[in-house]
Amino acid sequence: MKRNWNSRRLALLCVVLPAMLLLAACLTQLGMAVTYQRGSSGSVVTQIQTRLKEWGYYDGAVDGVYGSATEAAVTRFQSANGLTADGKAGPATLEAIGVSGGSAADADSGDVALLARLISAEARGEPYTGQVAVGAVVLNRMKHPSFPNTMSGVIYQSGAFTCVSDGQFDEPVEYGCYQAARDALNGWDPSGGAIYYFNPSTATSAWIWSRPAIITIGKHRFCA
Repeated sequence: MKRNWNSRRLALLCVVLPAMLLLAACLTQLGMAVTYQRGSSGSVVTQIQTRLKEWGYYDGAVDGVYGSATEAAVTRFQSANGLTADGKAGPATLEAIGVSGGSAADADSGDVALLARLISAEARGEPYTGQVAVGAVVLNRMKHPSFPNTMSGVIYQSGAFTCVSDGQFDEPVEYGCYQAARDALNGWDPSGGAIYYFNPSTATSAWIWSRPAIITIGKHRFCA
């Protein structure tokens, strides 16, 4: 009797275990599915830009940052190919472009490029410590309940950074800003935990002047 029970358990295990492994694999694949949109960055975005540029939908820089120009190009491609024209490169759009979707880890790998672009646009010509501090402000906002909790959400938040709306964000990135971005991402915060900064020589907002000052680096005053 005991031998029959063991045989049944073994047979059941042989059926259930492969099914569980298959289910786990499917869930993993679903978890890895990524939609690329404004604010995304990385190698997959570079591939999207390259393909769309070859086909005449995109005429911007192939820089791996999914900005407004890439979004517009994706929308044009979608409209021309019978896809939902939302400017987002999800699984269907990626398949039509002929680009592998990669993984969530790949999407996150472009954080350095995105942060470097913001630093370059906001702190071009500032001391290196000041550039790192600008990057740190973005990261501090991600941890603060008053701001979005993603880098793209913070950077593209309406009215947050003038460089996004005035075109400076699309200018070529100063080489040193990549290292500044890495240093900020690695935990260096010369701003002392600031979530705001401004240039006292040009600021016209009475509200920003009311923020408690922490430190001044170069032309920027960093505030709580």
